[in-house]
Amino acid sequence: MSGDFGSDFITLEDEAGIEFELEFLNTIEYGNETYKAFLPADGDENDPDYGIIILKVTHKDGEEILATVDDDNELTSIYEHYMNTLLENDDGE
Repeated sequence: MSGDFGSDFITLEDEAGIEFELEFLNTIEYGNETYKAFLPADGDENDPDYGIIILKVTHKDGEEILATVDDDNELTSIYEHYMNTLLENDDGE
């Protein structure tokens, strides 16, 4: 992902081999972990399933790996932290 100009997009493949594109929003530091927030690149904002996707950053053999967050409580905590951070930054400008 390059941060020079415009939005950053990545293409991921799910377990079924289906590729999908995500737009990178931000990196989230929470606890001792790093997460990344994305939006579906081809998503429809009116779709009830449209929303922020949070993936956990892990490393394997020096390569960054993005993994799903399977614990609903952990995911909710990260999401709330991220949204609070956005609101704080928005208020400070």
